[in-house]
Amino acid sequence: KDTDILAAFRVSPQPGVPPEEAGAAVAAESSTGTWTTVWTDGLTSLDRYKGRCYDLEPVAGEENQYIAYVAYPLDLFEEGSVTNMFTSIVGNVFGFKALRALRLEDLRIPTAYTKTFQGPPHGIQVERDKLNKYGRPLLGCTIKPKLGLSAKNYGRAVY
Repeated sequence: KDTDILAAFRVSPQPGVPPEEAGAAVAAESSTGTWTTVWTDGLTSLDRYKGRCYDLEPVAGEENQYIAYVAYPLDLFEEGSVTNMFTSIVGNVFGFKALRALRLEDLRIPTAYTKTFQGPPHGIQVERDKLNKYGRPLLGCTIKPKLGLSAKNYGRAVY
């Protein structure tokens, strides 16, 4: 549907796992599915929220690699939350045991959903002015170690 978020995953199933099963598993695990039966399954209409693998194509020139096309209904996601969307689509599924490898290749987000994102409160120029940094890219990273630095040393690492 035009209102679905569409994802294309490169899937490499484990030996013995049929590609169709791997594609369906990616759709399920990245939406409403889980690796085990849970009592809460009966508390919601899973059909309304579950991701669906609607196509599976072999990758030309690559053995045991497929592109799994998955559609996610918008009702699965919180409006205005990029974090919620990406956590659902590319979160837990990457540790799935039925797959040898998995990579998100492409993502189509419907215009109606993108309009729910508020965006930043101001633009890049305000950030550059605050930092007094011009004429170069602004980069961000996670400071290592994440824990254990004194405030002084954390400040040294950041600035």
